[in-house]
This record gives sequence, structure tokens and C-alpha cells, in this order.
Amino acid sequence: MSMRRRTFVGLGAAVAAGAGLPLLGTTASASTSTPRTSLRGQAPTQKFAIGVRQFNWSRSGRQILTKVFYPTSGTPGGNPVPDAPIADGVFPIAEWSHGMGCNSDCYSSQTHDLASAGFICPAPSFSDNTNIGSVYNGNWSKDVSEVLTQTLALNNSGSPFAGHIDTAAGVGVSGHSMGGMTTHGLLTAWPDNRIVAAVPVACVDMGNPAGLAAKVLFIHGSNDPTCDINSARAAYNELPAPKAFLTQNGADHGSFLTPQYPYYAQTENTFLDWFRWGLYGDTTARDRLQGDATSNGTSWVTVMQ
Repeated sequence: MSMRRRTFVGLGAAVAAGAGLPLLGTTASASTSTPRTSLRGQAPTQKFAIGVRQFNWSRSGRQILTKVFYPTSGTPGGNPVPDAPIADGVFPIAEWSHGMGCNSDCYSSQTHDLASAGFICPAPSFSDNTNIGSVYNGNWSKDVSEVLTQTLALNNSGSPFAGHIDTAAGVGVSGHSMGGMTTHGLLTAWPDNRIVAAVPVACVDMGNPAGLAAKVLFIHGSNDPTCDINSARAAYNELPAPKAFLTQNGADHGSFLTPQYPYYAQTENTFLDWFRWGLYGDTTARDRLQGDATSNGTSWVTVMQ
């Protein structure tokens, strides 16, 4: 990968904090498939309460503490319930990677909303969370692939998640800043062929597309001083359809990921419906995307075929 692809300004811990107020080469399948208990093509329409379990995984000596957020029974809203039983049903995996100086808890707006919408969301805490070199040398992307393998394996007998993980749907990956770069790295330099949907947020171009059959949504602020939007647009242009680019006009590196932002709904609704389409095959969610993304403060570009 040439340095031309790495054009970006150094990431600061304040960026990750501002975005977080309140994903190896070809891999084998991690477990056997389980029958669905809901219709393919229809994501859950109700919101779920949220559970969370913590796992101390590792790869090649690298510790990967991971919190897995997931749907549970009960009243939606509120904080995740530690070790709660998973809700009835079979749910696909949509991973989230944090940015510089952060951890599994920084981006609760994204991880909690994924779980509430009916996804199992592993969120790793990268052990070297301020080391941009570990993003550029692929360690973070390889860590995410290990997290995906370990999460899929939780579907096996004996796990509290047994029979509740959709291991046949493929997986989703997403993340912000260094986490967004990690996500794009999983589509390019360190591809994981299990990925069928991805959302790199505020990323830069990490390399040439690896030919994965993934639906990819980019989200970026037009005034991002940290990760050049033109680099993300170049990455978008190189990818095959289906793909989309949501620009938050006038936004910086991460404010559009916080509920206080005026056009936050465009970020979050588009983000969730992209995964509903990519992982559940929900074409109703696909048909909502333009409406999700459109506002006075956003721009939307997409190529679906």
C-alpha cells in the first residue's frame, strides 16, 4: 500500500472521546449453521432490551477484551444488563470497532442501538488503542477477524448464545476513525470473506478492494480535519456496487455519531437499515435508505447495481 493512500492527519484522543459520549486472510467458517426462527428478508420491527457479556479473547499474544452486546427480553431502553439471557430468536453479527484512545464502551449510541435493533454486536477493546501503526500493519483488522471467529463459535453447544447466532448470513463490520480504517482494511489489505455488510465511518483509503461481495456504506463529515473525506471518496469509488456514501455536510470527525447532533437521525437510521438489508436481507429497509439519509444537512450518493 502506497503512502498516497494513507493521507490523513494524526488522530487525537479528544476525537474518539467526542465520538463516543453516552473488524485476516480467507477464513473458515467458525461453526455449523442453525435454522432461522424468523423469516429471511425481515428484520425485527420491535426494539429489544440489551444484554452484555465480556470475553477475554486473544490473538498471537494480543489481548482482545471484547464486550458482546445483544438483544434480551424486557423493556427497551436503559443500560445493558450484564449476563442477561439472550432473547428468543436467531440474530446476525454486526461488529463495531472504536477509535483512538477508546474502548468497547465509548460508542454506546452505535453498539446499543445495534443490539436493540436485533443484532449481536461484539465490540473489541484494542490493546494498543493509540497506536496508528497497528492499524496500518493490519493488527487491528486481524484482531477483528479473530473476534468474529470467537463470536460465531459462541453458537456452539454449551454457550449462553447457543442456537441464537445466525452463522449462515455472513457478518457485518463497522467502526469509526481508526476503527473505520480497520473496517476498510478488512475489505482490502486484510480481507475477511465472511463479511457481507460494512460501514466504515470517517476512514481513509486502506488499499485496493479485495473483491469481497459486501454491501459497503461510508459515512463521513465534509469538514473532517482528521481523516480526509477525499480519501474516503476514493475508497468508495474503487468499490463495486452495492455501495453508498452519506456525507454529513459541515460536520467534523465524529460529532454526527452523537445523539445531540442535529442530523444524528440520518446517521443512525441509515446505519441500522444498511445492516438490516445486508444481514437480514430486508428489502423494506433497503427501500428506506434514501429517506433515512436525506435532510438539509446531508448528501446521499449510492450505486445499488
